[in-house]
Amino acid sequence: MTSKPLAGRRNLFMDLVHEAAGGNRLALSRLLTLIENQDERGLSTLDTLYSRTGNAHVVGITGPSGSGKSTLVNRLALDLADRMGKKTAIIAVDPTSPFSGGALLGDRVRMRDLAERPEIFIRSMATRGALGGLARATGEAALAMDAAGFEVILIETVGAGQSEVEIARLAHTTVVIEAPGLGDDIQAAKAGILEIADILAVNKSDKPNSAITANALKAMLEIGEELRKTFEENDDHWKVPLLQVSALNGEGIVDLSNEIARHHGWLKDNGVWESRSRERSADLVERLLKERLFDAWQKRIEAKDTEEVIAKVNKREMSPRQAVELLLRSSKN
Repeated sequence: MTSKPLAGRRNLFMDLVHEAAGGNRLALSRLLTLIENQDERGLSTLDTLYSRTGNAHVVGITGPSGSGKSTLVNRLALDLADRMGKKTAIIAVDPTSPFSGGALLGDRVRMRDLAERPEIFIRSMATRGALGGLARATGEAALAMDAAGFEVILIETVGAGQSEVEIARLAHTTVVIEAPGLGDDIQAAKAGILEIADILAVNKSDKPNSAITANALKAMLEIGEELRKTFEENDDHWKVPLLQVSALNGEGIVDLSNEIARHHGWLKDNGVWESRSRERSADLVERLLKERLFDAWQKRIEAKDTEEVIAKVNKREMSPRQAVELLLRSSKN
């Protein structure tokens, strides 16, 4: 089979650029697939589209498994689109299938009633071994959706619980979802997950013990506020609201949408939007740099050398730190 002429490949590349930027769902889906697969065509397209980014409000939705995040994201996307008129994209990060390596599409099934909405775009992404509740290409996927003109991007983390704090580096607004009946409410504080919350929501408020969970979390927020006052003189910081919602019957969803919009306004008015955007940019650059450096190192080192060193570590003939030093010296030769 002969490859396409260079001019033909350039035309295909520019078509993808223009169609994805124009909101063509098929072109955007193709671009996201290329980005996930680290295909040079997709990465080059994203490079070209990057100047169009920086406008979308990225909202992270995180919390433990069983808290009802997917149902809540479904309701939230509908409210943002119908009541607020926001063009909304969803990135649902799913566990990786042990058989195909792709996403286990539970969220896509639960959100199938959104699939035909032209103003709502859904993408499931597999973690592919990445930690922190996100997929490796989540940041780049959000940029592609931003360039395609989506005003709000909802990112639902995988739901691992205590490793979900990575979302705070990517999102402008982080919504932490808790629910009654999931165990010790103090676990949320132990995990540090309350520290990343811009908005805290207790889902399944229709359950009889939801008030107990809400009161426990309210007490934690009040303690945190008192500690903040002790160490900070400035009182202009964002005060985390606590909401009780029921994604199942739609109660509190309007309030949640309004709080997300209010936080967006606060970020803009207080100059925090720009600082968070800089942090997101720095995090993306740092992560990509680490990946490129590791890939370059792997290309310079022989696989058998790595196996021999690991064998020595396993036999306790060498410590892990000594092994790393040896491998780094070997890769320079």
